[in-house]
Amino acid sequence: MKTLQAVRGMHDILPNDSAAWQWLERLLEKHFTAYGFQEIRTPMVEKTELFTKAVGQSTDVVEKEMYGFRDRNDESLCLRPEGTAGVVRSVLQHGLLNPPGLKTWYRGPMFRYERPQKGRQRQFYQAGAEVFGMPGPMVDAELIAMLNRIWRALEIDQQVTLEINSLGDRDDRLRYRDALQDYLRPLHDQLDADSQRRFETNPLRIFDSKSNSTQAIMANAPLLTDYLGAEAKAHFKQVCALLDQLNISYIINPGLVRGLDYYGRTVFEWKTDLLGAQGTICAGGRYDDLVEMQGGKPTPGIGFALGMERLLELVKNNEREYAAPADAYLVSTLANGEPLQLAEQLRNEWDDLKLIVDLIGGSFKSQFKRADRSGAQWALVLAEDELANGTITVKHMLGQQPQQSIARDELANWLKTARTLEQKPDR
Repeated sequence: MKTLQAVRGMHDILPNDSAAWQWLERLLEKHFTAYGFQEIRTPMVEKTELFTKAVGQSTDVVEKEMYGFRDRNDESLCLRPEGTAGVVRSVLQHGLLNPPGLKTWYRGPMFRYERPQKGRQRQFYQAGAEVFGMPGPMVDAELIAMLNRIWRALEIDQQVTLEINSLGDRDDRLRYRDALQDYLRPLHDQLDADSQRRFETNPLRIFDSKSNSTQAIMANAPLLTDYLGAEAKAHFKQVCALLDQLNISYIINPGLVRGLDYYGRTVFEWKTDLLGAQGTICAGGRYDDLVEMQGGKPTPGIGFALGMERLLELVKNNEREYAAPADAYLVSTLANGEPLQLAEQLRNEWDDLKLIVDLIGGSFKSQFKRADRSGAQWALVLAEDELANGTITVKHMLGQQPQQSIARDELANWLKTARTLEQKPDR
């Protein structure tokens, strides 16, 4: 019988990998919390209208990439392709925007129907943060500073580069759109097929084209920064000045645009050249019109999303131990409940104890092999002699110390003290 396989582009996170995921999630949660963010968890399934209205009908996400379906009530639903629109829907639905100053973060799977490749899957995981009700440039700078601190904690700050740009305000983009179309109209036939399609619907996205010939055309295109109004220009200048004060390096990239319609003013990306074509590990920006687009009162907003898979791929270049091994491994030839009873006694007396009980059985030799593979610091031996004497034999697995016999009622305290005193060697 043929075994079933995972859906193409949707991958399993196996036990050997989950420790790295948990480590990254804990690190992100620590930093988000330190900056005053609170976690929000939104459904993976939303009404399709949420994304067609917020993300934009002419974007690749809506046109080609969403997993949509109709339920039994013939309502159009979809798996969320990104996190921001759902967060905005949630905070509006539950009245969280008054008073202003809400700071939220999220994590979880997103879904897009794309050609699977390294760093890009059809089910992928993101963590992100959103801030509402803060229009000034300081919040832009703080978000970037928080991310910069996260990269340092991940030890990848020397492997990523920050690019920033301003998309201006809505009127600025409309003026620029006209100028860009005027420039591209005589060159329309030289653009690749996707860019020709985007010419009318979303010409700024042509900057994202992977076609070399189209990129050559766009190299001489007018720049959005030349069409910024006074307010947007002042905002961006202040953001750059704040980053300079914080000693955060950046590159102003006038060709940095967004594939989602709701962005305006500050946009930013962190990129690396170590992951091939999928080099963007984090992208974000300001979306001051999005809350109003979804039916709320005009409310400034800014946020970002980072790709968990890409981050982990980048972090793998730095050797580290993600999960501490077990403290102890209990081996026993007793077929009764004594091993489990001992294990529960030890866990009651020391709730931080990482203890594995050998439930496979067999000879001591085979059990000690499994104990060694577990990486545990000690093997605890419970056999007939130990049971009769009220003791446990402790065998050191990582050093040359002789094995010891410890009274059963003193074992938990002995293990606590020993773990404190003994420095585990690197593995």
